[in-house]
Amino acid sequence: MNVEKVLKVWIDGSPVGSLTQEGRKQYVFGYNLRATKGVSLTMPVRLQSWVSEDLHPIFQMNLPEGALLEAIRRAIAKIIGDDDLSLLSATGGNQVGRNRFSLRDEKSPASVNENESLEELLTYPDTKELFHELLDRYALHSGVSGVQPKVLLDATERGTLTSSGYIVKTWGSDYPQLAANEYFCMTAAKKAGLPVPEFSLSDNGGLFVMRRFDQTPDDKFLGFEDMCSLQALGTAQKYRGTYERVAKSLKEYVSGEFLLAARQQFFATLVLSSMVKNGDAHLKNFAVLYPSLTGSIKMAPVFDIVTTTAYLRHDVPALSLAGTKKWWPRKMLEKFAMIHLSLPVGEINRTIERLADAVMETRRLIPGYIADHPEFREVGGAMMEAWDEGVGGF
Repeated sequence: MNVEKVLKVWIDGSPVGSLTQEGRKQYVFGYNLRATKGVSLTMPVRLQSWVSEDLHPIFQMNLPEGALLEAIRRAIAKIIGDDDLSLLSATGGNQVGRNRFSLRDEKSPASVNENESLEELLTYPDTKELFHELLDRYALHSGVSGVQPKVLLDATERGTLTSSGYIVKTWGSDYPQLAANEYFCMTAAKKAGLPVPEFSLSDNGGLFVMRRFDQTPDDKFLGFEDMCSLQALGTAQKYRGTYERVAKSLKEYVSGEFLLAARQQFFATLVLSSMVKNGDAHLKNFAVLYPSLTGSIKMAPVFDIVTTTAYLRHDVPALSLAGTKKWWPRKMLEKFAMIHLSLPVGEINRTIERLADAVMETRRLIPGYIADHPEFREVGGAMMEAWDEGVGGF
């Protein structure tokens, strides 16, 4: 006997349709008759239902992974189950992007009305203890993907009355000092002029805190879709694509007035990833933002940049380029930029030089941080060695 599970899907505080699991391998999403707002660029409003053997990629996109997934499963498995729709119903009130979820009979998605102090998050002496408290408090309201331990929460800056949404990350035993690793990589991106969210590192290096970039100043949420969703791929396929296909997706979805900027950003991100040896630039780490399906679509800011070879000495790029997964020589990236991104040679050269300067400027900050945080010595030393090799290759 097939058991049917149903969730109500919301956008901007209004229900737009229903997501149903029929049996074990049949997912159906249908819009309400009066719906005008679409859940995905790949699933516009229509009378016919959207049917998929697996959970639709736009709904898979924010399913928790890693430590967050295990924390949520422990909390809900005995009560409502631990299948995908149960996870969505648990985390559905606070997702990255504008889609929200609730059980069929609920009048609104569940949400948290608590505010943390940003200053306290960044200065708390025992961040391991703090993160466990945050995980207990916010895990069930954190619809965000990625294996790195993280939660979504609202925090208020000192001297202000308004709160903003943040993603707070720490690390597991497999990847020590990952917060500081990401902080320095993102600092290099910022120094190079790439669009990045506001971010901070806690005083003891235990937490990486990033302001949400899918939230507007008036507390509305933008549509957010990563490349897995745009390419109709499940989260498990995030390493199976190519950078050429990402370039094609940018052309297909980004609005004309923002396409050149998206191409420039994408190329610069690939150069940066090659210089800092970021082997995790997979399909879920490139995304677009939009206010509505009929509004302007632009590329999301740069996020989730880390030196993965600090932990995996022989790591390689997440996706293939020109048929290979290796750290590409400068000529290969230049050819890719000209053929697939239509960038001129002069701009390509200026971008590479700008990135090299930014990476080496940031590298000079690491020894001082190690002096104050000797626990970062091993990872920081591996990062500096990788960066020297990466920039030297250009």
